[in-house]
Amino acid sequence: MSEERTAHMLISGRVQGVGFRYFVYKTANQLGLNGWVRNLHNGKVEVFFEGEEKLVRQGVDHCKIGPSSARVDKVNVEWDYPEQSNGNFSIKY
Repeated sequence: MSEERTAHMLISGRVQGVGFRYFVYKTANQLGLNGWVRNLHNGKVEVFFEGEEKLVRQGVDHCKIGPSSARVDKVNVEWDYPEQSNGNFSIKY
């Protein structure tokens, strides 16, 4: 089993009003990742993934593409090691 990692992302482009948060939620649940996703007031989407490194990397790759209705222009990713997990994935409002 690989090491646990976290990825904190800020995603820019046409990422609000196109189902991006639900796409990320579905992806996280399919991969078994913990964390959250939320829209920001500046038009970006913020995502926090936590889990097995290989699966977190897959989640990040999915976010770089997004749903078919989105246009991802830029993804900033900060990698770290988890401190403690809440054990689920949620959409923050």
